[in-house]
Amino acid sequence: MPGKKLLSKNEGFIEAWNAFINKGILKRDLIHDFIADSWLRSKSYEVDPFSESIKIHLTNEELDEKYKEYKVLLNVAKPFMYSLYKIVGDTGFIVRLTDKDGYVLECGGDKEIMKKQGNLNMYKGCNVREEIIGTNAIGTALITGKPIQVLGAEHYCLQYHTWTSSACPIKDEQDEIVAVLSMSGPYEKVHPHTLGMIHASAEAIEKEMRLDQANNRLKMAVKHLNAIVESISEGLISINKDGSVRGINIFGRNILKLKQEDIVNKNISIILDNNKSSKLMKVIKNGTKFEEEEINFLTKRGRKIPCIVNATPIKAVNSNEVEGLVLTFKESKVVHDLVNKIVGAEARFTFDDILGESKEIKEAMKMAAFSAKADATILLLGESGTGKEMFAQAIHNQSKRKSRPFVFLNCGAIPRELVASELFGYVEGAFTGARRGGHPGKFELADGGTIFLDEIGDMPLDTQVNLLRVLENKEIVRVGGHDVIPVDVRVIAATHKDLKKEVELGNFRRDLYYRLNVMPIHTPSLRERKGDIRIFIDYFIEKFSGHMGINITKISDEFYRGMYNYDWPGNVRELQNVIQLVVNTIDDEEIIKYEHLPKYVKSSYPVEEKFEKSELLSLDEIERKAILNTLQKVNGNMSKAAKILGIGRSTLYRKLEKHKVKLISDGVFTTSEI
Repeated sequence: MPGKKLLSKNEGFIEAWNAFINKGILKRDLIHDFIADSWLRSKSYEVDPFSESIKIHLTNEELDEKYKEYKVLLNVAKPFMYSLYKIVGDTGFIVRLTDKDGYVLECGGDKEIMKKQGNLNMYKGCNVREEIIGTNAIGTALITGKPIQVLGAEHYCLQYHTWTSSACPIKDEQDEIVAVLSMSGPYEKVHPHTLGMIHASAEAIEKEMRLDQANNRLKMAVKHLNAIVESISEGLISINKDGSVRGINIFGRNILKLKQEDIVNKNISIILDNNKSSKLMKVIKNGTKFEEEEINFLTKRGRKIPCIVNATPIKAVNSNEVEGLVLTFKESKVVHDLVNKIVGAEARFTFDDILGESKEIKEAMKMAAFSAKADATILLLGESGTGKEMFAQAIHNQSKRKSRPFVFLNCGAIPRELVASELFGYVEGAFTGARRGGHPGKFELADGGTIFLDEIGDMPLDTQVNLLRVLENKEIVRVGGHDVIPVDVRVIAATHKDLKKEVELGNFRRDLYYRLNVMPIHTPSLRERKGDIRIFIDYFIEKFSGHMGINITKISDEFYRGMYNYDWPGNVRELQNVIQLVVNTIDDEEIIKYEHLPKYVKSSYPVEEKFEKSELLSLDEIERKAILNTLQKVNGNMSKAAKILGIGRSTLYRKLEKHKVKLISDGVFTTSEI
């Protein structure tokens, strides 16, 4: 019955078609609006409604390119099309899949019909757009974006009037048309359910495509995740809630010297030292992560590899239950190197930075440069302030260890009871206040590089025993621990004390003294190299005046002589402090003179003042008298007076106020005390 009703409608379509094609009259009351609009478009395209052969099609090469472009769509759509083939069988219907440009990509159905109707653009590669064959279900669906059924005379071209077609667009996630699925056959076999069947199949293809795209995105996300996991510069291990290893990245395998099959699907305990797996299982049980714990992993051969480990629980999607654990880890020595870079545990000075031209300093530098080439222990002997740390850094920077850490420890600057833990580190719980997870010592931080032990003479005797063991065996044991940790460190020690005398007094171990005294280097005091004093004066004045923005044009000979005649018990460090004091107190003066020296330095070189024998004056009285005489002789010209007195104008005004000097009349000054 539904088919008969549709067939009777076709009579009205024929009447409307004849009126439009032959007379140009559009009877919208006899046809659907979308058909009327399509006829108008077809006419504007200048499609010939009486043409019997409209052939615009792809070459075989072009069709192959289309197949490549629509490979995913074809793989998804073909099973649905095959199901439709089986339904229609040999009933005279053809199922087609067309791309967004109107080219038929795939077709199938009644083979006899396909052979007979080759001129109806129903084969692969032909085009069925409205611009080519006028109104038809596929071409019109491409324009309207909606499911459409076109019956008999609704087609614009006469040769399709014995056909009916049902078509439905297939859209992507952005609601853009990517293809059209259609079924065509003799108009007398038309049925309204045909369009519903095509519509349902098209929707199924859309859903399958979206599912396929979602799966592809998921696969790509997994690939990206795997790429990230394999590229990060940390070891990564995932374990399930039973402790079985589910995966390990390449960085982790390289650290632990393992292959994938050595550890995957095996319990994590086989690569952990001291049963640390119980600690990990506790994290799984409590769901609480830990960070920066030091754990020893084991290689296949049983070698311990200390690592800094973070453990993060993996929780179920819809509950708080822990399903597993992710461990990230780095070798402790790698972390130590990073810490050293951040905190500045590196040597800055070279031998070029050591100032001096005296024979004594040249001899010390020659010996130090020679020692740098060897890898033996060095003992720097010299007073405080002679630049022992500078020598140590220069030696390190000229050695084969220059790219490795340079770690410093002043043995006399920390409490005696903490020296051992600073040097050798400690394990968790070693003493009250010990950090959770323990802490590496200076020797571990310096692994591969140099450790500089300043004021070695102040090291406690019990720590000296441990240091001797390190020097002999190249191994340390953390305070409170038992594990032996190998270290490769060069030791440079320094002291201002007479270690031989300390040995005789029982304050320093004799065996350690001989172990340290392999290459002794004496850093000369400033008293021993007085010829270098002027070099230091010029260097530090330039340095500090530059920082202060002061332009020093001259340094008086009396200033140099005063500095030269002082003994400098604090050596270069004391000289540097004196110059800094001088530069900070001269205001805007351009000349540094003897008077700028601190009193304790002046006392070593008193400058004779010539006074009349009958005149005994204090320094303040001499200064006040000199200022008054100068001002009167230059008729009150302040700039000229300041220049003659060798001071700045601001200093002159300050001294006038200090001595209560006032202007009485032009060029005449006095004080309230005269």
